[in-house]
Amino acid sequence: MTTAVVHTLPTEPSGGTDRRRALTLLINAGHLIDHLMLLIFATAVSTIAAEFGFARWEDVMPYTIGAFVMFGLCSLPAGRLGDLWGRRQMMLVFFFGIGIAAMLVGLTANVWQLAAALTLVGVFAAIYHPIGIPMLVRDAKSAGFAIGVNGLFGNLGIAVAAVSTGLLVQYSGWRSAFVVPGVFAIACGVAFAMLIPAEATSPATRPTKKPIVVPKGVLVRVVALMTGTAVFGTIVFNFTTNGNLELLRERLQGLGEQPALLGMLLAAIYVIASIAQLAVGSLLDRFQVRQVMAPVVAVQIPLFILAASADGWLFFAVLTVLMVFVFGAIPFTDTMVTRFVDDRMRSRVTGTRFFIAFGVSSAAVGLLGPTVKAAGFGTMLYVMAAVAVCTTVCAALLPEDPPRAG
Repeated sequence: MTTAVVHTLPTEPSGGTDRRRALTLLINAGHLIDHLMLLIFATAVSTIAAEFGFARWEDVMPYTIGAFVMFGLCSLPAGRLGDLWGRRQMMLVFFFGIGIAAMLVGLTANVWQLAAALTLVGVFAAIYHPIGIPMLVRDAKSAGFAIGVNGLFGNLGIAVAAVSTGLLVQYSGWRSAFVVPGVFAIACGVAFAMLIPAEATSPATRPTKKPIVVPKGVLVRVVALMTGTAVFGTIVFNFTTNGNLELLRERLQGLGEQPALLGMLLAAIYVIASIAQLAVGSLLDRFQVRQVMAPVVAVQIPLFILAASADGWLFFAVLTVLMVFVFGAIPFTDTMVTRFVDDRMRSRVTGTRFFIAFGVSSAAVGLLGPTVKAAGFGTMLYVMAAVAVCTTVCAALLPEDPPRAG
């Protein structure tokens, strides 16, 4: 006899159209801020390295590993606090905490202070995904599309990091590239406190209805494969988003001394690639997760191989298409959580997923500089193709989605 796990959907109403719109806008803005904060350093690393007396940018990259390690480690307690204490409270901690931490980065006087402040940014950045996305999808009519739009905002944050950091570095210094977004994050925190009311109960204790029955064996399989896709996908995401600027600098000779132009080119890639998440989100509302996911991640394999040998503007074109499929893969894991996991547990499950994924893959950021220095970007792009093969295998092995509640 098959053992089943019963999941249920929430009954508590969202509290009005205006409130829902404000929540959606601020949650999406939070995703933009989250990714923006984590990518400022990668965009400004050459300038930071020069100021702190390093001859090569690769030598400074290990000092940012603390941010990405904490981004994974702290997601576990953040998810637990979100379910048991409250998601609104945790979002306030996120907005104010990451804003203050970013401003502290701008005040650092040496590379060890820089590493400590970046690590603090990672601590607060860890809060967003386990908290923000479950808040967003709880009452969403089309969860896949909502996740796609949210992913679009997150990747626009990466684009904003590229262009705003390039401009601020060139015209007012790298420190302002952290301080200005920090002020914006705090402003969003003030708006969230004013517009989003306190929760009546914590998510873990809310009444629920409309049970969804998921066989226990299927749930275990999904969690295992979801963790695998998250680990491999995060390795690819971390490598590309943290390495793309220096990749462009290497492959587009003559633009190395124009950080604003390089930032704009990279932002253009990210804006184009981000739109893919809207299409993927719409498809996920119509088809099984595995039917959409496996083809999207499989296309990454030949694109990484082609990027390894491309140069000049051909490389720019290949990188643009590659990032379409890297960003297009982002909504899948969150959609799996939405399809298979009850709202009362989503923050904890998402936090656990990030804990494992970033605990494994955060090393990709710290090792980026030393490995590129030793092996070169070409070799690393072949390694990323192999990682994409692993993601594709996990996606192909996913079970069918459970029946959706009406």
